[in-house]
Amino acid sequence: MEIRQLTNTDEKQQVTRLILEALPEWFGIPESREEYIKESTDKIFFCAYDQDRPVGFLYLKETGNATIELYVMAILKEFHRHGLGRELFHCAKGAARKAGYSFMQVKTVQMGKYEEYDRTNKFYLSLGFQEFGVFPTLWDEWNPCQIYIMSLR
Repeated sequence: MEIRQLTNTDEKQQVTRLILEALPEWFGIPESREEYIKESTDKIFFCAYDQDRPVGFLYLKETGNATIELYVMAILKEFHRHGLGRELFHCAKGAARKAGYSFMQVKTVQMGKYEEYDRTNKFYLSLGFQEFGVFPTLWDEWNPCQIYIMSLR
């Protein structure tokens, strides 16, 4: 496996589309998926490859002068629990530090709502994120938004 930082906008969009469309359990709302694809172009973007096949990615989005968000991370199911998410995260965390950010945040669905997202929550906690708060209606009443944060200093 290899992690590469992508800078080409077309390549970022192609990778984002390929992987998000393969994960309908998490990215099944077409409008949201298209927004992730569209927004990928100017973000700090890392991709995991198995040989030359993209199998996962993440990108970061600035949310304030000192804060960057792990905006989207997706890994093909057959590569879950192989350490790729952790590797992608560590590359992104290093890039965020180098870019001068002090904090990183990530949003997900509140623990206890859906099994798929409970695993996601546990993963973010294992990376060192801490609970900031829950915003019950930020997205909608069926998907209360859990925000986690961490210091990059």
